[in-house]
Amino acid sequence: MAPPSCETATVRVLCPKLLLSSGNQPGALQWLIGSPFFPPFTVVSTFRCIHQSPDLDQESADDLRKLLPKGFEVIGGLIVGDSDAEKSALEAVRAARRLRSISEGGELDDEKIVGASVDAGTGAIHFFISKTEKLAKLEPVASIVYEEDKSGKYLWENGCLLHCELPIKLPFYFPASSPSESKKMFSEAVDAVITQFKEPNVVYIAETLKKASGDVPKPVVLRGKDFGFGADASNINRLPAAEDQVSDIISCSHLCLNSKPAALVNSAENADKIQISLMLNRSEKSPTSGAPVAEYFPAMEEARVIVVDLNLDVLTYAPKELPLMHAVSNLVIPALVDQLYSLKKIILPHLLMEHPQLRIYHFNPPGVLHPITTIYELNYGETEMKQVDVRKSLHMRLGLPLDRPLLRTANALDLSVNDDSRSNTKKRGSIQLKDVHIGIPSSGVSEGVASVIQGSYEYYHYLQDSFDDSGWGCAYRSLQTIISWFRLQHYTSISVPSHRQETQTLVEIGDKDPSFVGSREWIGAIELSFVLDKLLGVSCKIMNFRSGSELPEKCRELALHFETQGTPIMIGGGVLAYTLLGVDYDEGSGDCAFLILDPHYTGGEDHKKIVNGGWCGWKKAIDSKGKSFFLHNKFYNLLLPQRPNMV
Repeated sequence: MAPPSCETATVRVLCPKLLLSSGNQPGALQWLIGSPFFPPFTVVSTFRCIHQSPDLDQESADDLRKLLPKGFEVIGGLIVGDSDAEKSALEAVRAARRLRSISEGGELDDEKIVGASVDAGTGAIHFFISKTEKLAKLEPVASIVYEEDKSGKYLWENGCLLHCELPIKLPFYFPASSPSESKKMFSEAVDAVITQFKEPNVVYIAETLKKASGDVPKPVVLRGKDFGFGADASNINRLPAAEDQVSDIISCSHLCLNSKPAALVNSAENADKIQISLMLNRSEKSPTSGAPVAEYFPAMEEARVIVVDLNLDVLTYAPKELPLMHAVSNLVIPALVDQLYSLKKIILPHLLMEHPQLRIYHFNPPGVLHPITTIYELNYGETEMKQVDVRKSLHMRLGLPLDRPLLRTANALDLSVNDDSRSNTKKRGSIQLKDVHIGIPSSGVSEGVASVIQGSYEYYHYLQDSFDDSGWGCAYRSLQTIISWFRLQHYTSISVPSHRQETQTLVEIGDKDPSFVGSREWIGAIELSFVLDKLLGVSCKIMNFRSGSELPEKCRELALHFETQGTPIMIGGGVLAYTLLGVDYDEGSGDCAFLILDPHYTGGEDHKKIVNGGWCGWKKAIDSKGKSFFLHNKFYNLLLPQRPNMV
């Protein structure tokens, strides 16, 4: 089918319209992302350009090539301009053409490119089509369709993900007297690996990663000698569903679910996934028999050997009707090649030193319809500025907020096991109840405005984990609840620490003597703040009160904390500690109530018993009998953990 002319073309925008126009200064450039498998001029997402010309080489090779899975590509550009929309859009088109020519390694004169301009004053968006680089005039697009509500369904009902992991231990030799030769020899070793990807005796095994069931199709074996390398996958005829059953050519749909609940269709995390494994067949039958042969190549001079660990992990997108053979040869293998070159570029400067510990992660952040791929250096901790700067750059590229941990490793897509086994593991490893305050009776503050915790937490209390901490462990349990909040919001991937680990941390930072490890001594707000800073890099604010009667005076300040930070608060008074999950405050009358989660509970994980027993519920500052939950003659301190203002 011939591509539509510009006069009849329709630009379809699947990503949120807000991403196209928000947060940009005049002259800011965004790349429009599409797919060769979608109708022409379909915009799936946008990436912000962070390396302006003449640094488009770095923009292409160092960032977009790593981030974008094969199956998606830059189809145009959008720029924030003035009232002359066409002039601004032409600038975006020229930048997109340069970027694509760098990525593809040659001029692409006759490709149609989408150009768009956002009016800096009104926010109006105008789309144009560039037919060829030789024409300075753009064709305006009359029909623009925004289909954000159908976007996920469109991608994942028609497409699937192919995932391939390939750990490589790559040895290479170089003359001991010529260390400068090492980079050349390493590069040649990398090129030799790439050659093996396309050898006739290479075997690729494709199998489903869907949930365990009785109708899982058998793995499909694909051989390198049958591949057609270099074909344009977007122009390969797709197979109708019926043809797949009668033909020797197997499409990706063969390894996909025939039907799924509607709720599981619309995200990359729940998409159909195909696992690709690579093997080299070294024992293929030969028409002639012969004894094994060993070849000896003596070194002419003293040589040195270095072994480099290269752990490839690629994710690609393909239509379900695409022949599986072409999905592997034209998507998975080029992705492996690109990623191998990316890892090589990072390792080369450190080749004769300690190599960076590189690991690949895949994410599907909100607002981005498709997955993205990142390479992190594990030599640096997640809270060290080197890693923070990398994530901050990615957040800027993707238009993500800078105070949410969307690209931390705890938020990565888990593609290692099928969905059932992963969820069962989580269930077996967690006995704590979550969000026990949901559904509790109201506070009784008639004109109050409730401000409560944002996000999920786990309820930690006395006697859990078969550990008797009754009478002394309430602050330890409150700390565990607080850390569970940071875990469930993906600010950290560390496990919730035990009491012993909490005391060990205080000893490690020099706050306590070694004898404190494993002790049953009480801890307070200061110690909790030290542990949170050490384990999570979280800072805390501490409020002190001479008497419990002063707490209601701070309701407005506490409400602001829950509205802006949203973290649970530890309340300490003498040898007692509680977890505060919210306040309900009537500014007119001053009446208020506190949402208390009590760690002194010693029963089982029974939500009804916990709520009915008052272990989680609203406590009035002054009840109908004139009594207060907080004792007037007791000193209190509050620990207010701050949400990290970093990515």
